[in-house]
Amino acid sequence: MRSDLMKKGVKRAPHRSLLKALGLSDEELSKPIIGVANSSNEIIPGHIHLTRVTEAVKAGIRMAGGTPMEFSTIGICDGIAMDHRGMKFSLPSRELISDSVELVAQATPFDGLVLVSNCDKITPGMLMAMGRLNIPSVLVSGGPMLAGSYRGKPIDLVTVFEAVGGYNSGKISESELKEIENLACPGAGSCSGLFTANSMNALSEALGLSPRGNGTVPAVYAERIRIAKEAGKLVMELVKNDIKPRDIVSNDSFFNAVAVDLALGGSTNTVLHLKAIADAFEIDFSIDLFDELGRKVPHICNLSPVGNHHIQELYEAGGIYAVLKRLEGGGLIKGDAMTVYWKTIKEMIESSKVLNDDVIRPLDHPYHESGGLAVLYGNIARKGAIAKLSGVPEKMLYHKGKAVVFEDGELASERILAGDVKEGDVVVIRYEGPKGGPGMREMLSPTAALVGMGLMNSVALITDGRFSGGSKGAVIGHVSPEAAEGGIIAVIENGDTIEIDFKNRRLNLLIDKKEINGRIKRFAEFKTKETNQLLKRYSHFVRSADTGAVFDRL
Repeated sequence: MRSDLMKKGVKRAPHRSLLKALGLSDEELSKPIIGVANSSNEIIPGHIHLTRVTEAVKAGIRMAGGTPMEFSTIGICDGIAMDHRGMKFSLPSRELISDSVELVAQATPFDGLVLVSNCDKITPGMLMAMGRLNIPSVLVSGGPMLAGSYRGKPIDLVTVFEAVGGYNSGKISESELKEIENLACPGAGSCSGLFTANSMNALSEALGLSPRGNGTVPAVYAERIRIAKEAGKLVMELVKNDIKPRDIVSNDSFFNAVAVDLALGGSTNTVLHLKAIADAFEIDFSIDLFDELGRKVPHICNLSPVGNHHIQELYEAGGIYAVLKRLEGGGLIKGDAMTVYWKTIKEMIESSKVLNDDVIRPLDHPYHESGGLAVLYGNIARKGAIAKLSGVPEKMLYHKGKAVVFEDGELASERILAGDVKEGDVVVIRYEGPKGGPGMREMLSPTAALVGMGLMNSVALITDGRFSGGSKGAVIGHVSPEAAEGGIIAVIENGDTIEIDFKNRRLNLLIDKKEINGRIKRFAEFKTKETNQLLKRYSHFVRSADTGAVFDRL
């Protein structure tokens, strides 16, 4: 056993003495030692209940003959960090979470690992750690929040962001805004739409690295506790048979994850995170797979923020395995990919059924013929940019407009709400990329402001930053190269004409090439003005969004 490095033999008597100081007995030390990474905190609604989930994981480990040892990791709530300086620290936290799990698991040689996660950067950070450590591991999440209800209609966090725009434009009163604020987030769990947290927890199932139901069983259901116990028992089976994450995950696993992502219409952040997870597993994965499959895989689930359904309805319709079953019927997944059950995806979905054809539509009756995400290229995005195609209004699938340029997202939100952006414009928000931000902030507030101001059907937005899974509209993020790396987005000027063609996946600045080259020659090399040491270090090492915003390899 790997844990013998710290517990076996005469030389390890001091180590055993320290372990016994924790209250562990010789019998417990003789069993496999399983690390349990608990990201519980009192900051994030999706993590407020994770201590109970972690206790269930430990119970499952003990039932299967192991000894759990719990340790903690950090977490940031993207919703609370939104639209202020705090968002600069969210994406960097993904690398720190991954590093912290690896540090503890290398210094303490566990035989296996269960990672208890839920929200935006925590789940991908933990999946990255799994790939890097490559010891028997299972990820289990805390599950989604139930949707709120406002005057008989389901609502969620994005409803509140959009209601701010509605209040500023005089469409709703302050008392109505307060009512929505009080009802949108009814309790524990990751925010109830198909935002980044729920997208990533769903994709962990498609990757084969979490138990069945991980992405959809609501946080407050007893089934969530049973799933946590199952995770504890599963890791013991993996330890017994020495099955590691890299034995499970393959190129086919990422193929399946992308197919599911496109069918669901997941957050654009999934492109960033899947690329980073593949890097941790040392698997060659190109974001072009989203474009290739996006032309084959239809969008069959219409979940908030672009549709009226929420994650609890996807759960009731059969969950992620039912989506995989639907895709398998059209030959759109790789059935031989493995799972933590040490069974193939095809074997695992045999018993699955679609229980609601409106929530998970048949392949020949999709919400959209193309998948939910698209990769756009052009002179503005030589290395690609990402759009949530399922959220683009029909009339905005082709748009040509004048640029209105902002150097940061907060100023853009302020000016949109002040009425400075008009119908037909293209909002450009730059120096918000991984290096330029630094930290690649989310642009939920500007996009929600466009919705609230009634401009979603007439105004586009492009940025080298990223979007919350809650964003919708003709919005394009992850523009690469970013402004800080001298990308064309850095030299766009107010009034320039920008052409966006979602159907043909093109994003171009329509000015003379000679003029573009002249502007680039006059472009001053970027030097961050950031004074925070963590962010300065991050800006120095981080690579562009098309790489997953991972660090340079040394």
